[in-house]
Amino acid sequence: MKLLLVHDQGQLVAALSCLLCKNGFQVNSAPNGDRGAAMAGTGSYDLIILERILPRKDDLTLLKEFRSQGHETPVLFLTAKSTAADRIAGLDAGADDYLTKPFTGEELLARLRALARRKDRKLLGTTLCAAGFTLDPQRGEVIKGAATFQLTAKETMLLELLMRNYRQVVTKEYIVKKIWGLSSPATRANVDLYIHYLRKKLNIPGIKTLRGIGYSLQDTDIAEASYG
Repeated sequence: MKLLLVHDQGQLVAALSCLLCKNGFQVNSAPNGDRGAAMAGTGSYDLIILERILPRKDDLTLLKEFRSQGHETPVLFLTAKSTAADRIAGLDAGADDYLTKPFTGEELLARLRALARRKDRKLLGTTLCAAGFTLDPQRGEVIKGAATFQLTAKETMLLELLMRNYRQVVTKEYIVKKIWGLSSPATRANVDLYIHYLRKKLNIPGIKTLRGIGYSLQDTDIAEASYG
């Protein structure tokens, strides 16, 4: 599970990164609000830990902008600001949880596991609409205009992942992990192949390629403009 840690205290970042990596997280860190906003905006993280006091960009502004862009990634505030007013401000800005210092590593991990379960539940079974397509993930059916298409299980999972991250970049590594699993021998080449299947089956030009990185589902006119 890929996690972004936005915090400016180097020693704490190092200690938390060690703890999280030992418990199965892949951790990237940002030392200030500007860098944190840029990294979070890629949409490639499963969870975000955010400090309440950040240099360069205010934490609440960062989170409000992040939510206004349509990102639903779970965010946990980790901070010494512990008053009721502080907690209310953080939650109202779009945080999913709020953990104050001092805290134990066990409690932090438990909070992150709970957020991860909540995120996974959101990925189950609702009809999705994006880029002119309507997808029923449970039935593997896609509707575009008057046409209905039937997808295989992995095609369905791939399209669902792209639709849930509409207009955001989804890396090939993230796709492999979500669709095939960490223990699978599947590679980035498998992702490219299934993207080809989707484009061919659905005649969908709106999947933009970011070479060496991944894919992004866009509106058709935007994707065509990107290709030139």
